[in-house]
Amino acid sequence: MLSMFGPISLDLYLPALPALATDLRSSTSAAQLSITACLLGLALGQLVAGPLSDQFGRRRPLVVGLVVYLLTSAACAFAPTIEVLVVLRLVQGLAGAAGIVIARAVARDLYSGRRLVIIFSRLILVNGLAPILAPVIGGQLALVTSWRGIFLVLAGFGVVLLAAGVFGVPESLPPERRRAGGVRDTLRSFRTLLGDRLFVAVVLAAGFAGASMFAYIAGATFVLQRLYGLSAQQFSFAFGANALGIMVFGQLGARLAHRWSPHRVMATGLLMNLLGSAGLAVAVLVGLGLWPLLASLFVMVSALGLVFPTSTALALADYPDRAGAASSLLGLGQYVMGAVVAPLVGLAGEDTAVPLGIVALSCSVVAAAMFFGVAVPALHRSRLVEPDSLEPPQAPA
Repeated sequence: MLSMFGPISLDLYLPALPALATDLRSSTSAAQLSITACLLGLALGQLVAGPLSDQFGRRRPLVVGLVVYLLTSAACAFAPTIEVLVVLRLVQGLAGAAGIVIARAVARDLYSGRRLVIIFSRLILVNGLAPILAPVIGGQLALVTSWRGIFLVLAGFGVVLLAAGVFGVPESLPPERRRAGGVRDTLRSFRTLLGDRLFVAVVLAAGFAGASMFAYIAGATFVLQRLYGLSAQQFSFAFGANALGIMVFGQLGARLAHRWSPHRVMATGLLMNLLGSAGLAVAVLVGLGLWPLLASLFVMVSALGLVFPTSTALALADYPDRAGAASSLLGLGQYVMGAVVAPLVGLAGEDTAVPLGIVALSCSVVAAAMFFGVAVPALHRSRLVEPDSLEPPQAPA
């Protein structure tokens, strides 16, 4: 449940985003800044929460983050202006980041190797429920309450997670494994990680691939509802279908992990993501209509079910003693990229879907280039794989 912070915080109020913009008398781009602020908070918060969890254990930073999250969620419901809402969303993201980064760190504390890939794939299954249920629930809530009521529901979700964190999360990092040294040790950990060519390439590849999804999150509400005429409820089901795709391919990745190396699964996901974003760009540039656009979005987003678990396993593989710091940089890459691209989708206004297609395709191209141009050569030189391990497995004689 803790790793559901991101999807729930971003997706629950999406069906009400146009109404929010109208109520606060803001532009489309200004309303989308509430998404950007949350993404930025989720990114920067991980940068702090991860190293803190390496030094003080997993539970204490988690509980503090949960308390702040539920308080800011309640405050968002009473925001008088879009500017106040954006600031509160930033703080909400900063607090919610603790759940995301600590969930990954706990998994790394307890598992390693292919087993870790399988565990992260199962987390994708759990996380997939959030983007499926969140917009559907948000669409139904929009029928009976305003966007302010939806933020009160988020506060209630924070209360549930606080109880789960206090009573259901064990301390997986014993005192003898915790890192000492404060800020100096944190900076040393970051320097070590950022000096690893493979780690950086995997983080950037996953970050840019994830940015294609965040471009979709930021733009889909206006594109599908205002340009293609979907209702809030129809949009929520279309959004949920893509989340279902992430779940299905996440479980496919878990099965493939028994036979394929993690980097081969990730390569497959990145190529699939590139194919979907290319189809999306063609659909909006040529004007192919709703169904080709939805099909392309499904392929592009579903591919992340293969990319995210394997990129996490690859990034954390060599750093069991720095799992919090490594997890925070991985999350930073994903959410900073999302925060950067989200407002780009709305710069041309709400009367065109072309920016969505161009931004998503650009992100997918860079992700593939980082992985195949930098990560794969680094993998060949590392002890993780043999030079020929990218080749398909031979059929038994």
